[in-house]
Amino acid sequence: MGCASSRDEEDAGNSKKICKPKPWKHSEAITRAQLNKMREEFWDTAPHYGGTKGTYNDNILLFSEIWDALRAASEADLSLAQAVIDSAGVIVQNADLTVCYDEKGAKYELPKYVLSEPINLIRDS
Repeated sequence: MGCASSRDEEDAGNSKKICKPKPWKHSEAITRAQLNKMREEFWDTAPHYGGTKGTYNDNILLFSEIWDALRAASEADLSLAQAVIDSAGVIVQNADLTVCYDEKGAKYELPKYVLSEPINLIRDS
């Protein structure tokens, strides 16, 4: 799988190209419905997994905006995901988006199951 970037190499600065996570296997085979339920449960409780509330340079930026950007990026193709991440000011630690930071240094961790499907996903017949 390739990476995508919305900027030229020399203009990238601190921006890191993002990539889909490497193939992974869930502890047991799961269905698409189970995967979707896990994803919804994560996004419903995401603020408990990191982030911060605060003001940045007189502009109020709540941690929910970063979580919203991370969710949008996780559900988009790579080039759109890169644009979302860049425009939200998200600092990517791991290229697969599993660890990111906001501009104030608050950490955001995403499980692989919100970023890609497991190799042992049970396909609908």
